[in-house]
Amino acid sequence: MADYILSCCSTADLTHEYFQSRGINYICFHYIMDGVEYPDDLGQSIPFPEFYRRMTQGADTSTSQVGVGEYVDYFSSFMEQGLDVLHVSLSTGLSGTFNSAVAAADILREKYPERKLYLVESLGASSGYGLLMDKLADLRDEGMGIEELYHWAEEHRLELHHWFFSTDLTWYVKGGRISKAAGWFGTALRICPLLNMDDAGHLCPREKIRTKAKVIKEIVARMEQHAKGGLDYDGKCFISQSDCYEDARAVADLIEERFPKLNGKVQIFYVGTTIGSHTGPGTVALFFWGDERKE
Repeated sequence: MADYILSCCSTADLTHEYFQSRGINYICFHYIMDGVEYPDDLGQSIPFPEFYRRMTQGADTSTSQVGVGEYVDYFSSFMEQGLDVLHVSLSTGLSGTFNSAVAAADILREKYPERKLYLVESLGASSGYGLLMDKLADLRDEGMGIEELYHWAEEHRLELHHWFFSTDLTWYVKGGRISKAAGWFGTALRICPLLNMDDAGHLCPREKIRTKAKVIKEIVARMEQHAKGGLDYDGKCFISQSDCYEDARAVADLIEERFPKLNGKVQIFYVGTTIGSHTGPGTVALFFWGDERKE
């Protein structure tokens, strides 16, 4: 049993039960729906199907990151028990939460000088960030100490690939990522943008692909191109989806057919309420271990 805490944010988008089974602690972001604030508590306050149904019906959503005071209280709950903490945060390419955690750590290192508090920026998001946490839990369970695990995370985080596509451009327009005109033409032409996460943890458009069937094939082709071992990839594969399970299942089926040495079946999770507030319904995200992201 490790003598330290492995921790992340709720935006790693695994289930409460999965986090619990792996011994991973998490702190919740917040989201606001139609003026009411909720914790991003992995679908416990508002079940995910209800959350996305409300978005489809026009609910207004926004999000807020974890504040410095929240981090101080959260980390203190472990450190006052004599436990060290390794916390991995959502990418700064999407949120400033890592900076809040750093500010909290500066406060706590003065209060608990005998304790260790390591912070890692994941350079990832959603269940890809979750897949990183899953690997760190494996290494912890194999006996890796907190300092060595911290360095491992820093050295290998860019080997975690994040590929996304969306079949609904509504929320890209609302969020200002694309113009109304581009959104209209994209919808009319059945354009499904393919994106990935670059080496700075930003989401980057990579290709505009016509039709859902073609983008499903293309996202799997990107896994063939980048996965460790190519078609002999023997690691885990996670997918997250925002109320479009059938699309996610189509990607998973193709991956399980193409990659016979996978470590178990592809696991499918929901895109959580923080990230889902910005993507809206219709997003499928694919995560796997591969070559180092360099752009």
